[in-house]
Amino acid sequence: MIKITILSKDEILKHIEEGRIEIKPFERDQVGPTSIDLTLGNKFRVFKKVRTIFHVKEDLKYEEVTEVINIKNGDYLLLMPGELVHGITKEKIRLSKDLAGWIEGRSRFARIGLMIHVTAGLVQPCCNNKQVLEISNMSPMPIALHPGTKICQIILERIEGTAKYEGRFKDQASP
Repeated sequence: MIKITILSKDEILKHIEEGRIEIKPFERDQVGPTSIDLTLGNKFRVFKKVRTIFHVKEDLKYEEVTEVINIKNGDYLLLMPGELVHGITKEKIRLSKDLAGWIEGRSRFARIGLMIHVTAGLVQPCCNNKQVLEISNMSPMPIALHPGTKICQIILERIEGTAKYEGRFKDQASP
């Protein structure tokens, strides 16, 4: 029988003190009962307006139809209804080889139709990067995204055995 263990606040803080979880920048008040709040960074990957078909294949190049923009502190990115952008967390996260995590939105934002992480929310063991957020506006109104907002949370769990992610996005620092 597989036992899933979600880390509690005490366990999260213990793992941070032991160096098994590293978050930069980090404030102790980011840790909740079973998660750590993460803040929205300043970089966003937005879609260009294209009129051609984009084929989804293994060798796709998303850079062809998107561009990275930087939003200044105190400013915002306007997300229109039905629009999707990629944001990135301000925090860089490093996990030990026996921990994994899941990025989840916060209910206060889901209640207005803002989806913070649509798919691919797994944070792999031994990650050492910022987390890309797939942000979508499912509401009927424009929504302003402000860098520095505690926009999502990471839920951490122990894994059976150990593992190390060596994939394509292991060092990501931009959406």
